[in-house]
Amino acid sequence: MNISDKQKKILTLLADGEFHSGTELAEALGISRSAVWKQLNGLAEFGLSHSAVSGKGYRLDKSLELLVTSKINEAVSSQAGALISSLEIHDQIDSTNRYLVECSQNNAPSGSVCFAEYQTAGKGRRGRQWVSPYGCNIYMSILWRFQQGPAAISGLSLAIGVAVIRALKQHQIDDINLKWPNDIYSQGKKLGGILVEVSGETEGPCAAVIGLGLNLFVAEAEAESINQAWTDLSKITGRTRLFRNKLAGTLLNHLMPVIAEYESVGIAAHLDEWRSYDCLTGKSATLFIGQQQFEGIVQGIDDNGMLLIERPDGSVQTFASGEVSFNGSSPQ
Repeated sequence: MNISDKQKKILTLLADGEFHSGTELAEALGISRSAVWKQLNGLAEFGLSHSAVSGKGYRLDKSLELLVTSKINEAVSSQAGALISSLEIHDQIDSTNRYLVECSQNNAPSGSVCFAEYQTAGKGRRGRQWVSPYGCNIYMSILWRFQQGPAAISGLSLAIGVAVIRALKQHQIDDINLKWPNDIYSQGKKLGGILVEVSGETEGPCAAVIGLGLNLFVAEAEAESINQAWTDLSKITGRTRLFRNKLAGTLLNHLMPVIAEYESVGIAAHLDEWRSYDCLTGKSATLFIGQQQFEGIVQGIDDNGMLLIERPDGSVQTFASGEVSFNGSSPQ
């Protein structure tokens, strides 16, 4: 289902979280009051609920800050801005990553940035769906072209995690950790995820699409389909209003330079900082690779960004990929 132009106009009017009369909405949209009611009910499809009170009108159950290009650009530094070739905001898209992968195949340049208000098929790791209610969170992807092949950008997702935490700290959001290889955690619960998709030559030029999904506010009804412990920034901070445009700009300020310099500095420039945010070291964990399982105590990451697990026999094994399930909900 696509969000209609009328629904977008209604959302723009109701974004302040205040009551607006049916008459006011009908006049603004040039439709009948009954049509307003119908359009509002359709918003439930996008994870948006509203209240209707006789004599007051309609309001969203939670105010929204819709993404605006000019407001994001206001928060973008000159350094990051120089690295951005285009910035698009989509009301609705299947997946920001999928969109930029297609753009990369059509010769889109490095620095192409895509945000979405709503994803119909948001992508997590291993093909999982990323729950993406309208106008509530950050769904973004960045396209960057590298010259030396995929091997030269090994560990990029770890560096991206470090950049995300730097951005959150700038907004006085602390108690954030990283879970190898691609997850952003807080208090043992998933706050966000990173998905890097690489295509191109094995030894030559390649294109990477770096996706980030970050929970700012997820309604309980929307979270029913999430099959793991989760959290969002509203729960972590206790703040009911989170400034999405400013946060989007801050994320770009930290992400763009890290991506642009990664081919020359590699993971080594970010290892110590990543390790300081690691929420797995010292924990009993199970690593899943396909149908195989490897149990042991996580011993952090090596200098190439690979996971170290001490097995029950005392040996330490190194893993380049996999899915980690760990015991205990509180990061150390």
